[in-house]
Amino acid sequence: MKKLALSLVLTLLLSSLVFAHGNLEHVLGTVVEITDHSLSIKTADGSVKIVAFDAETKFLKGTSPATAKDIQIGTRVVIHAHKNGDNLHAAEIKIGTNTAAGPHS
Repeated sequence: MKKLALSLVLTLLLSSLVFAHGNLEHVLGTVVEITDHSLSIKTADGSVKIVAFDAETKFLKGTSPATAKDIQIGTRVVIHAHKNGDNLHAAEIKIGTNTAAGPHS
């Protein structure tokens, strides 16, 4: 009975983590292209996702506020984005403190 209760509690805790960011899509990877209003991100599976941003997008570097100007080619990012059809729009962009190992990362 204790194992069943523990399993139920763990399942509930893990499911709450999944829904922590609502219906936002998560994009993790390395910046391969930057425009005035979008980032192209190469993900771990090798695909490239384009994510738009605007004045409402929140930028963070560590725990400090940042801006789009803090992002360079090779910067690692974690993006929480709204999905509208095939388009992604960033609600939050977390900027890594280290860049990728090289241009082919």
